[in-house]
Amino acid sequence: MMTQLAAASRALDRAGFKFFAGRMRECMTTPIGGGEPRMNEAEVDKPFLTLA
Repeated sequence: MMTQLAAASRALDRAGFKFFAGRMRECMTTPIGGGEPRMNEAEVDKPFLTLA
C-alpha cells in the first residue's frame, strides 16, 4: 500500500512539473512585440530536468 501511494505521489509531482514547465516554456519562448524570445527551450527546460 505504501509503495503504491509513493508511486502515485511521484506521478503527481511529475505531472505538476510538466504542466508548470509547459506553461513557463510558452511564456518564456514567445517573443514580446515581435522581438527575440526571452529564452530558448533548452534554457527553460534545464531547471525542470533536475526536478522531474
